[in-house]
Amino acid sequence: MTASVLSAGLDGIEAYPIHVETDIHLQSLPSWSTVGLPDGAVKESKDRVIAAIKNSGYEFLYRKVTVNLAPADRRKDGSAYDLPIALGLLAASNILAADTFADTMVVGELGLKGDLRSVRGMLSIAILAKECRIKRLLVPVSGAAEAVQVCDPKNGGPEVYGFSHLSEVVEFLAGKTTAKPFARGPLKVDADLPLNLDLADIRGQRGAKRALEIAAAGGHNLLLCGSPGSGKTMLATRLPGLMPPLSADESLDTSRIYSVCGLLSPGSGLLTRRPFREPHHSVSPMGLIGGGSHPRPGEVSLAHHGVLFLDELPEFARHVLEQLRQPMESGRVTIARASGSATYPARFLLVCSLNPCPCGYRGHPKAACRCSERAVRDYQGRISGPLLDRIDLQVQVPPLPFEEFRSKQPEEKSATVRLRVQHTRSLQTARYGTAGVNALMSSTDLEKYCRLDETGMKVLKSAAERFSLSARAMTRVLKVARTVADLSACVDIQVDHLLEALQYRGMERIL
Repeated sequence: MTASVLSAGLDGIEAYPIHVETDIHLQSLPSWSTVGLPDGAVKESKDRVIAAIKNSGYEFLYRKVTVNLAPADRRKDGSAYDLPIALGLLAASNILAADTFADTMVVGELGLKGDLRSVRGMLSIAILAKECRIKRLLVPVSGAAEAVQVCDPKNGGPEVYGFSHLSEVVEFLAGKTTAKPFARGPLKVDADLPLNLDLADIRGQRGAKRALEIAAAGGHNLLLCGSPGSGKTMLATRLPGLMPPLSADESLDTSRIYSVCGLLSPGSGLLTRRPFREPHHSVSPMGLIGGGSHPRPGEVSLAHHGVLFLDELPEFARHVLEQLRQPMESGRVTIARASGSATYPARFLLVCSLNPCPCGYRGHPKAACRCSERAVRDYQGRISGPLLDRIDLQVQVPPLPFEEFRSKQPEEKSATVRLRVQHTRSLQTARYGTAGVNALMSSTDLEKYCRLDETGMKVLKSAAERFSLSARAMTRVLKVARTVADLSACVDIQVDHLLEALQYRGMERIL
C-alpha cells in the first residue's frame, strides 16, 4: 500500500517541492527505511511519527515501512516532513483516502503526543505553494500567520489551514470536521521607535547627527571615530529610527530570511521594523557572512534592508572584515559548497565605530594618549584601505563639552529627522524606481544626476590629487553630494554640497 503527499524543502531562502512517498509492505518483518538523502533530523522522524500516530488514537500497521523523499538527489534536512509522513502512512493504512491530498501541500513537525509545531521557512514554503497553484496549504497553527501573508485565494494563492494536532488534520481530510481558512489581517508597519532610542536623547554632536541623517537619506555606509564615551554607540543605535518604515515588499523580503533561520516569533507574521544587527567582535566568518555544511544566512543577510553595526571595528579579525567587501558592493552573498550553492540577499547599511588608538585618547583635547606610535599604527592597520574606501561617510565624534552635556536646550527628535529622510527617499524613488537610493545608483545614473559645473569639477580634481582619492572614493563623494543636494531640495549639485561630501572622506588622512 502506497501513498504520496506533497511537501516542501528549503534551498537557501528558496523552497522547492518534495513528494513524500510512503509504502507499507504487510508481508515482511517490521522495519523502517527513509531514503532520499535525509539528514539526522529526518531519520529521527520515525520515532516521532509512530508515537504521534498511536497517541492520537489511530492504529499503525508497523510492518516494512519505506519513506522516499523525492527528488532523491537533493539533501533533505529539518523536521518539516513529520506531518506529511504521518498522513502518508495513515493513507497507506486505509485510514485516509488516497485522493485526499490532491492539490494539497503539507508541512509540520510532530510532537510525541501528536501536537503540531511550526517549521523554518514558512514564508518561502507559502510562496512555493502559490507558484505551484496549490489549492490548500496545511500547516501548524503557529506558522499560519506567516504563510497567510503571501497566500491570497483571490489572486490564485492557496487557502491556508492552521492546525494544532495531528487528529485535527486527519478529521479534516476525512471530511468528518470542517475548518475555516486562516484569515489574513492588514500588514501594519510600525514606525514608532523603541523606548529610549530617540535622537533627542543625545546632547550636542551636531556634525555626527548630520552624518546620520545623510546616511539614512541616501543609504550610505558610515564610520564614527572618537574617544571613549563620546556617544558613538548611542548615535549608531538611533539610525534605524531615522530610516523610513519597511515597505510591504521589504518586510516580506527580510522576513523570509528570518523565517528560514527560525527567528520569527510564532504568530508574528512579518517583520515591521528595520533590522539592527550588532555582532560581537569575536564573530566568525560564517557567523558574519553565512555558511556551514548546510549553508545558513549570516549577520549581513539578517541585516538586509536594515543596519549592520560593527562596534570597535579594529577588534574584529581582519580576515573577517575583508569578507564584507563583496556583499557591500553586490548586495548579496553566494555560499558555494561541494553539494551546491546558496545565495542570500545582503543589502545592508554598514555602521562602524572605532577609537583613534588602543587607549582611545589620541587627539583628545584634554586626556593624554598613552600609546606608542607603533601601537597606533598596528591598531589602525587592522582596517584595510579597500574596506575604508567603501565607507562613504567617515566622521569624527569629538568629546562632549560639559556645557553641552548640561544644556537644557531641546534636541531635534528622530521623528522630525525621519520626515526629512522620507521626503528625500521619495525623490530618489521617483528618480530610480522602487527602493532606489543614491548609494546604489548605477554609472549611467551617476553621469545623469551627478553633473558638476566647472567650479565643482575643479574642487573635485583638487581634492582627488591632494588626498589621493581612488575612482571609487570619488564616485562615492558624488553620491553623497547628490544626497546632500536632495536634502536641500536642489536639482543640481552645488559646490557647498560637494564640499560637505568631501569633508566626510577625511579618515584616510587620520588613520
